[in-house]
Amino acid sequence: MSVFKKLFKQTFIYGLATILPRILAVILVPLYTTVMLPEEYGIYSTLMAYLILGNVLLSYGMETAFFRFVTKDSLQQKIVQSTTITSLTVSTLIFLGITLLFTNYIAEVSEFRPEYVTYGLLILALDALVVLPFVWFRVNEKPMRYAVVKILNVVINLAFNLFFLLLLPKLAETSSYWNSFWFPENKVAYIFIANLIASAVTLLMLLPLYVKIGFGFSKTIWKQMMKYALPVLIAGIAFSINEAFDRILLKYLLPENVAEVQVGLYSACYKLGMFMTLFVMAFRLGIEPFFFNHSDHANAKNTYATITKYFTLFGCLILLVVVVYIDVFKRILIPNSQYWEALKIVPLILLANLFLGIYHNLSVWYKVTDRTKYGAYISVFAAIVTLVLNFVLIPMIGYMGSAIATLAAYGSMMVLSYLYGRKYYDVPYEVKKISGYLLMAIGFSAISYYAFEGNIWIGTALLVVFIGIMFYSEKNEFLKILKK
Repeated sequence: MSVFKKLFKQTFIYGLATILPRILAVILVPLYTTVMLPEEYGIYSTLMAYLILGNVLLSYGMETAFFRFVTKDSLQQKIVQSTTITSLTVSTLIFLGITLLFTNYIAEVSEFRPEYVTYGLLILALDALVVLPFVWFRVNEKPMRYAVVKILNVVINLAFNLFFLLLLPKLAETSSYWNSFWFPENKVAYIFIANLIASAVTLLMLLPLYVKIGFGFSKTIWKQMMKYALPVLIAGIAFSINEAFDRILLKYLLPENVAEVQVGLYSACYKLGMFMTLFVMAFRLGIEPFFFNHSDHANAKNTYATITKYFTLFGCLILLVVVVYIDVFKRILIPNSQYWEALKIVPLILLANLFLGIYHNLSVWYKVTDRTKYGAYISVFAAIVTLVLNFVLIPMIGYMGSAIATLAAYGSMMVLSYLYGRKYYDVPYEVKKISGYLLMAIGFSAISYYAFEGNIWIGTALLVVFIGIMFYSEKNEFLKILKK
């Protein structure tokens, strides 16, 4: 029993520390959309998309490789640690040195202000330098230290955002000293400065681990790790394309006079999909260890099928709740009405993230059968879908094309994982019942939002009907679970 208690405790702590940065992103949306124009928010969102891709490239799969090799041979733990930290440090410093020399050129090509590029490069480097220390905490089962540093990063970032965007303008009105630090036409810079400060403080807190681990290098081990890390890198690039590349493509495929505004509108309303994202992430963090620990049980496949059904049920419920009460959520999270014209993407983004969550459930087949290469194949296929549909649809229908591309990409991942899973690890999913719940939730969402233009009374009635049908269909199983 103590093992399960320990697992639950660590899962909860790691989950909290992982989800908090996402929650911060949601908390900051009302602030950003209030103080910034859509075009300013568009600049910020596009830069953040580049950072997501940059983070994957600069860690180049070494995080996962470190996990694999540091537990593979206890005699080589020390050299694996020192080789990994040396590799990441050297590659990061080389990257930073070269890119800073070409800041103006990068700014010209990417059409960003040079200072934004500089901030972005520094943030990328600082974040890359803390990859191994955080992995070290996890390998050595130090969840509290991991969580404390992560949470402090979030607190510092939030504090400086509030200072720069809310307090500093007021101080500038009353003091010539503070006025010299306030540039209202350049609010985006303050967001990245806040991020930069938080990343720098995080690295300072983790520097003692560099001393503890020490630098060293084994060419043989490094080659083995890189061979293992390459497929992880490819899958990471593919996933970052699915997650964030649409903002970049919107910026460069739309006419220059509207591109940044459209990116800002799309990115702000996309955040309403975070309700589903947080649910998916929290569920994944808690259930993945269970999948592995339960794989040898006689009834494992039936258990996986039940979990997937109930995940879909609660996901459908979240989809309906957000769509039905979108007028309430938009006033809380996006108080600036200039952004509301893009709300039509929200049902698509919510459904896309639900499909992604179902995919994570279905992906148990390649994880427990050691066929992880199929995960990379599926992610790459989805990235191709994302790129092709964005290139085709953005010039025709703008950001709605990006929303459709996201839905198609995650939907294809879900379908492919299910089809491959039937071949290699056939789980008896209740496909008809799951499909029925999905179709009902999609239909009710479409009726509520598109047919009746978000009428809250009709939406609430549909939500009640859905809950009633769900409870009636599942009440016997619900009661069994509660009695256990």
